[in-house]
Amino acid sequence: MKKIIDDAIDNHRQAIELLKTNSKKIEEIAILFISALKNKGKIIFMGNGGSAADAQHLAAELVGRFKKNRAPLAAITLSANTSILTAVGNDFGFQEIFARQIDALAGTSDLIVGISTSGESENVIRAIIKAKERGLKTIGFLGKDGGKIKNIVDVSLIIPSYDTPRIQEMHILTGHIVCEIVEEHFTKN
Repeated sequence: MKKIIDDAIDNHRQAIELLKTNSKKIEEIAILFISALKNKGKIIFMGNGGSAADAQHLAAELVGRFKKNRAPLAAITLSANTSILTAVGNDFGFQEIFARQIDALAGTSDLIVGISTSGESENVIRAIIKAKERGLKTIGFLGKDGGKIKNIVDVSLIIPSYDTPRIQEMHILTGHIVCEIVEEHFTKN
């Protein structure tokens, strides 16, 4: 049991060291968030499984608050409405559950954030392609080698690990850092 605990903590530390090498990329992501929100756009998150939970978590940090009381910031996640997910999945296929929502809900100033630990999630890929067709900015929070998604998003943050829990931990850490930068921007005097 102790070995599992120690290995998890050690691997987490290693992932954080790798994340530190991406500080410029995190700044770039924060700037895109701020720009979209300043232009009356919203941040639209999507992901599957644990990444869907991360998408909901980060949207909640923006709409609610991160550390400070402030006006709500516009963010949604495409994985939260089970009726849409099951209707679109049933009628058009699971691979279309996010693309169809991008087509229906995304505005011209919105920023699209796809979260995928493999970088290979077909439904995220199709949604990003749809967003790019509409001229929207896109970000990928990715793992492993970034998969196919790294080649189609405007900005990709890749956690170069094959350990899904460590990738997800770094995605949330990155999201929290971005939320803190965004919140600071919108609350400074």
